[in-house]
Amino acid sequence: MITLQGKTIYLRALEPEDLEFVYAIENDEAVWEVSNTQTPYSRFLIKQYLENAQQDIYEARQLRLAICENNSFKAIGLIDLFEYDPRNQRAGIGIVIQKGEDRNQGIGSQALGLLVQYAFSHLNLHQLFANISSENEISIKLFTNFGFEKIGIKKQWNRVATGYTDEILYQLININN
Repeated sequence: MITLQGKTIYLRALEPEDLEFVYAIENDEAVWEVSNTQTPYSRFLIKQYLENAQQDIYEARQLRLAICENNSFKAIGLIDLFEYDPRNQRAGIGIVIQKGEDRNQGIGSQALGLLVQYAFSHLNLHQLFANISSENEISIKLFTNFGFEKIGIKKQWNRVATGYTDEILYQLININN
């Protein structure tokens, strides 16, 4: 069995019990900017999504995992592989930690490290990419600490309350594949 276990957290598949947690994150307007969400999601749609969460990455082209603290089943964040492209062996990667007090505690770093290692060693991906707002200094630091390199800037890409922000494309290439 593949264990996605870190020092203080682990990653697990989504379960029906995660309905309220996923609903809260998907409907948190503070997260919409980083997730490119435009409208709220209903509990009905989230429930349907969770019912189909058993699809593997080859069917869904996405893998979404809950981030949990050791000795707890309760999710504190989500980490995703998205736009999975098996032909070109690449996927996007994104992460969100729900509560501010859980951020800057090393949780995101552990989760990212676990998923990068899984993507390269078990899915045999050649590259991962991340789209990060130029104003999101914490995420930029997180991803660059793992070797993601800035490869491009999408000028005025995302509309925010104060106007437009650039989005930076980061890439990590698996030199062993």
